[in-house]
Amino acid sequence: MLRSSSSRLLSGGLLAALLLGLIALIPPAAHGAPAPNEAPAGANDWSCRPGEAHPRPVVLVHGTWADMATTWKSLSPALKEQGYCVFALNYGTSDPQTGQNLLDLVGGNSIERSAATLAEFVSKVKSATGAGQVDIVGHSQGALVSRQYLKFNGGTNTANPARNQVNTLVSLAGTNHGTTFNFNQEIGAIAQLLGVPVVKLAATTVGPSYVQQMVGSHFLTKLNAGGDTMPSVDYVAIGTKNDLMVTPPERTFLKAGPGATVQNVWVQDGCSAAVVDHGAVTSSPRSVWLTLNALDPAYGAAHEAPCP
Repeated sequence: MLRSSSSRLLSGGLLAALLLGLIALIPPAAHGAPAPNEAPAGANDWSCRPGEAHPRPVVLVHGTWADMATTWKSLSPALKEQGYCVFALNYGTSDPQTGQNLLDLVGGNSIERSAATLAEFVSKVKSATGAGQVDIVGHSQGALVSRQYLKFNGGTNTANPARNQVNTLVSLAGTNHGTTFNFNQEIGAIAQLLGVPVVKLAATTVGPSYVQQMVGSHFLTKLNAGGDTMPSVDYVAIGTKNDLMVTPPERTFLKAGPGATVQNVWVQDGCSAAVVDHGAVTSSPRSVWLTLNALDPAYGAAHEAPCP
């Protein structure tokens, strides 16, 4: 009896620790209210027509529990200023049919469902702009949603890569090879062994994408099977050594497969003084410069990289 009581106390303590960890990870703006659907400055002008200098619209895909307006407040207007047609979406809110993500957090839904949402959005962008392809910038989970779209939701055409929907994917601190979410995975694994249904609890409350991004998940195993890339897509993976969400930070980098190119870049390359955490990688001046350079190397040739 004493052992059983001790186990229950231990399980309860681990569950409490896991829940506190989950809550701590959710940005304050996500608590208590749906994500705003306002686009960030410069984005979602459906009358925009790409020019010769930048013929591909750029689609911005936010990460877990962080909406488009918050995530892209710096990058979106910077892209617009350079003459891009810019588009952004919110994805992954609660789906009543699944009984999951009861907190209705953006980016909480399963990554498979979110990739289907992205596929519809890209089709809408291409139809509105008349563009043959788009480029995508994905932050954190947004990189996984984009890669899922490329591999399983029509973003690429393996039989005829010239008909790919996407030319370039820029991954900003993408959870490409999983994360421990700052050690919450280890806490959850112990609780699961003690009989606490952590996986089900997380899916019900904050959504399945949280667990899908953990190191060794079934989702990541399937996504990364056969390689990280798809043919005729250019990948740029930007990581930061100050990342405490993608742990270790090297898990963000990609390995090129047949017919694809990959550039793996640290924010700190050439600027060891840059201190940029997981969230700030979407908005720091150096990250914005790296992203603009990834989409068009001519930008980097004409503009000096900032180094605080």
